[in-house]
Amino acid sequence: MEVLEESMTEPQLQDVEKDDVLSDIQENLSHIEASDVDSTEEATVEAIMFPLSYTSNSPQEQMLLNLSENFWRQYTHLYPDRKPLFICPLNECGVQKFVCTTMCPTLLPYPELYNWSECAHFVSEFLTMEPLDPPLELPRHLFSSHSVLRKQKGNSFDFSVLLCSLLLGAGYDAYCVSGYASRDMCLMDETQEVCPLLRKPEEKIGEAPVKPPKKYSVKNPRQLVSRFEQQQEAKQEAKKEEEELRLAEAETPGPDPLYGLRVHCWVLVLSGKREVPENFFIDALTGNAFGTTDDHLLGIESLWNHENYWVNMQDCRNACKDLTFDLGDPVCWEFMLLCTSKPILLIPEMEEDDEEDTEEANRDQEQDSTKISQLPPSWVLPIVITAKEFETRCPQGKKLVQYKKAKLEKWAPYLQPDGQTSRLTQYQDIQCSYEVEVQDWFENRVDKLTMRQQEKAARLTTDGFSPGRGDALRVHTYRSLAPETERTMHFYSEARLDGLQTCEEKPKEMTQTFQGRPDFLYFRHTLFGKRPKKVAIAGGPTEINPRPILKITERFHRNPEKPANEDVAERIFLIKEDRIHVRCHRQDDHITASYWEFLKPANLGEKGTHVVLSPETCISYQVEPSGKYNKQLYVYETLIHLQQEEQRSQDAVRKSEAEVLGILSARSQEEADPQLAVSIYDTERNEKSVEEREAAERSLQEEQKRRAVLELDYLAPFLAQVGEPEKLSRLQAHQVKEDCLSDLKQRIIQKANLIQARFEKETQELQKKQQWYQQNQLSMCKEDEDTYMEYCSEAMFRIQILETRLNRHKELTPQKYLVMEDRLNKDPRLSEPLLLP
Repeated sequence: MEVLEESMTEPQLQDVEKDDVLSDIQENLSHIEASDVDSTEEATVEAIMFPLSYTSNSPQEQMLLNLSENFWRQYTHLYPDRKPLFICPLNECGVQKFVCTTMCPTLLPYPELYNWSECAHFVSEFLTMEPLDPPLELPRHLFSSHSVLRKQKGNSFDFSVLLCSLLLGAGYDAYCVSGYASRDMCLMDETQEVCPLLRKPEEKIGEAPVKPPKKYSVKNPRQLVSRFEQQQEAKQEAKKEEEELRLAEAETPGPDPLYGLRVHCWVLVLSGKREVPENFFIDALTGNAFGTTDDHLLGIESLWNHENYWVNMQDCRNACKDLTFDLGDPVCWEFMLLCTSKPILLIPEMEEDDEEDTEEANRDQEQDSTKISQLPPSWVLPIVITAKEFETRCPQGKKLVQYKKAKLEKWAPYLQPDGQTSRLTQYQDIQCSYEVEVQDWFENRVDKLTMRQQEKAARLTTDGFSPGRGDALRVHTYRSLAPETERTMHFYSEARLDGLQTCEEKPKEMTQTFQGRPDFLYFRHTLFGKRPKKVAIAGGPTEINPRPILKITERFHRNPEKPANEDVAERIFLIKEDRIHVRCHRQDDHITASYWEFLKPANLGEKGTHVVLSPETCISYQVEPSGKYNKQLYVYETLIHLQQEEQRSQDAVRKSEAEVLGILSARSQEEADPQLAVSIYDTERNEKSVEEREAAERSLQEEQKRRAVLELDYLAPFLAQVGEPEKLSRLQAHQVKEDCLSDLKQRIIQKANLIQARFEKETQELQKKQQWYQQNQLSMCKEDEDTYMEYCSEAMFRIQILETRLNRHKELTPQKYLVMEDRLNKDPRLSEPLLLP
């Protein structure tokens, strides 16, 4: 099909039968007239608010409309069986516009929108989808992206035009595609899709390399496995697979009677620019990317961007799997305008006799096409998204997306009082009636809470925190915030002085792991006993009843600075039994390690007592025997040192218990009253910055008023009395100064008299009211008495204010007088004559 840029000429009309051409023109004109008359009431009402480019067409745009009409006539004549093209829809004002001029490439000042994935998800979240009605026909209207952003609603064509404009502004080679898609994609139905947050990364399963058998290798032992058990397991797996297939078939929706006929619009991104490795599609409704061979996309009619319009000439019987996207190939893609940036493949002429006629036709075509060398500028208003709109994302700040056995809810920051921004709920059945797991995400929390995962069946809750907490808590897994219950805490060990990494607590035991400690401790396990019951004494002190510690086990990493025989690897304090077990590290060339078992004497560590060491006090096994290990002095000093370490370990355990209680108490308060942090750069939400800004504005206004007062010419009325001479004599300057000071004094006195008069008036009225109240107190009702008390309080408040103003006026009067006198002495119009001899 040849591309012409003006209406048909008479030689071309002679090549076609007149009847067919006239009938085609009649049908086209009737269609165009109907579309011009039919305009929505909303568009008619809002047409006054739009600029002239919305309500009319420029001469160049009108020429484009004529060219597109000519192109459409040829297309319908050559391909009468194909569906109409989406080429010149109506805008919001009921005016026909060429689709390429509706594109408005824009680069927004948000780094998140520079990537195609973030940009696509922003568009899908920011707008609300309106399905096409009817779903088998192209929409008659295509609104500008400015109007779509203002309404935050649109169909797939509105979504795609906005997304394509943003991608073009970000440097991608993007196109809007008009075609056909599946029911799920057209209706934005993701109930059969797995939530992206639940998709597991695909594991690359590779065959393990087969090692060649060695001649003298040991044979693997014979596996004694019951065949009957294997058969039973195989039967169970087969039943499970059949049940899964049955459930999958029951959950699969029925066939679509409109399969392959539903109209849809999406975005095509070609490879090349922005280091895109291969072509792919983007569904603007969901923001998901698809390959060009995906089964959801069933055919393409045309595509366009801000430069040109292309019509697909390839067979779509096998959906989009066999399509090539070389837009410069005229056999596969028919372009409308010659001003295309794609290289055009030239096809040699088959007949040499027609070369001259072809050259003349091409020459005429080039002369006509010079009228439209490039597309006119876009008629739409610029795409503007404010920072508040970009932060809000979803319409009214919230959105709900339904997936297969899952539901995803999203909120704008600071919309929820607890800082919640999203929630993913997983269900056991397809009807979403029984919750299995709930995951919440938070932002801007003072307590640094970022994630919460709740397993409903196990009643297990896991909280995740970002760095910055005072206790350096990273993950907290628990069933209840009550103390002495089962829980696990993970910490940021780098931010703690004790290097605590994990703390696992149970009702009767506590396990801690450490990292990066100078004493090489990495493990501590504490076993608690049953808390003894204490009888409360009336009026006695209330003491804490801690759990008794029965056993403490500590393990250490190897210290290379010490010999292995003296480097402790593990020590166990049996506090109830007064025993201590110590095991040292094993040397690399040994198979055993030294071991000691101590029995503490009853009076060990007491001053002024004699300690008797029996043979049972120390039982040891030494890899490298030495004489000093058997001496009683060494045993005594070691016992004293271990007793001190036992006390330090007990203190550390008690400190850990207190810390856990403090964390639980803080978490209870934080959950009861969650607080949100506001950045100092957020001027709208930061109350402190707002107050500081308002205070700065007030101080600036006061400074301006003060400067305005200083700039007033206070000598003007007094100079006018003496005729405003150019130079004043000594007597005149002195007289002007005295007149100015006396006038200031008189005004100060008048102001004081006015305040005093108001003060006396208010006082007299209050006294009269009090006298009236004393005379009529017995006959007054409660309402009159309340009115009197209210009047008295207000009158006392006014009297107090007047008294304060009067006292302040009296205090500031001498200062004002001295300041004015100093100004007059420094005024050049008075000071020079006064200083003359």
